[in-house]
Amino acid sequence: MADKINKVVLAYSGGLDTSVILKWLVEKYDCEVIAFSADIGQGDDLDQVRENALKTGAKKVYIDNLREIFIKDYVFPAFRANAIYEGQYLLGTSLARPLIAKRQMEIARIENADAVSHGATGKGNDQVRFELSYFAIDPDIKIIAPWREWDMRSRTDLMAFAEKHGIKVPTTVAKPYSTDRNLLHVSYEGGVLEDPWKRPPDDIFTLTVSPQDAPDKAEIVEIAFKQGDPIALNDKNLSPANFFNIMNMMGGRHGIGRADIVENRFVGMKSRGVYETPGGTILRAAHQAIESLTMDREVMHLRDSLIPKYSELIYYGFWFSPEMKLLQKMIDETQKNVSGTVRLELYKGNCRVIGRKSEQSLYREDFATFENDDVYRQKDAEGFIRLNALRLRIQKMING
Repeated sequence: MADKINKVVLAYSGGLDTSVILKWLVEKYDCEVIAFSADIGQGDDLDQVRENALKTGAKKVYIDNLREIFIKDYVFPAFRANAIYEGQYLLGTSLARPLIAKRQMEIARIENADAVSHGATGKGNDQVRFELSYFAIDPDIKIIAPWREWDMRSRTDLMAFAEKHGIKVPTTVAKPYSTDRNLLHVSYEGGVLEDPWKRPPDDIFTLTVSPQDAPDKAEIVEIAFKQGDPIALNDKNLSPANFFNIMNMMGGRHGIGRADIVENRFVGMKSRGVYETPGGTILRAAHQAIESLTMDREVMHLRDSLIPKYSELIYYGFWFSPEMKLLQKMIDETQKNVSGTVRLELYKGNCRVIGRKSEQSLYREDFATFENDDVYRQKDAEGFIRLNALRLRIQKMING
């Protein structure tokens, strides 16, 4: 017989899934449930989240402000790598999960809990991200994943359960979307979005205006970098979280950062997700621009070859893996000279680099100019080309 579960720490958002799970855990296991909500910029009324958790049956509620930690220790490292999954997804949900799991495990130790629980479904990526993180921190932790245990099979079932038990949830039959929001992005899945041919309804977006409705006048911004991380916006020094707050507002009012993606989940299926990542879209463009000025070609090309693997590790949930630590050390080494300022133009859904400068710049106008110069011998290019062509010439000589 399985050991009795006396206390569980639940990663609780206050949304449909975790609200139902909280009540279900109390009933199913006859145990104390500690609700934990990470404040990572989701914009919820956290006092209401606390009240709802207590009303639904939580014995205690932790709400921790992790906004600065999220950006500084999770988002910035990924953006130093220009991380992007399958060429489009800036990993907003993927980067948040290991942070939430880490703090959840700390609370489990504080509370001497028997187990931890999450609201991820058995079809998705988040179950893997949460549980790989749990096991990396405590190899013997007990995990309760209700979506893999109960007999409810859909969010319609969950809404019926919530109504039966008088649980207040934000999801409705009209808007059955599964959403995840933090300082980096907002994601939307489910409902009409499950048909990849159907256009996302305009009323789902929360961070960005439609590019058609964006201002007719462009906005110019300057981002200063130090060793790969943004440190100032328009000459104003900002904390990591405040930087993203302002960049999200700037990008949002110009309709920047919307993405409609069919992606490959780790568990094997394709899924359609709609994302808003305004600040992240601008930051990535700016970071690539300052790298173009300051990073050695071969170092850049080697690092770029690792972006798919690095991004895949984040997406799959291996943030705390040894290979991830190794890659991060290498990437951080590439950023030592990535400092300077980038100027960008924001206009109707577009983010365009229009200038960059750095004291560590490897760009030399006297070498690159098309005008007369005294430092580059163009005749040298002939031997360079002939040596590189030698194997091609030999191949043709032999094979005809």
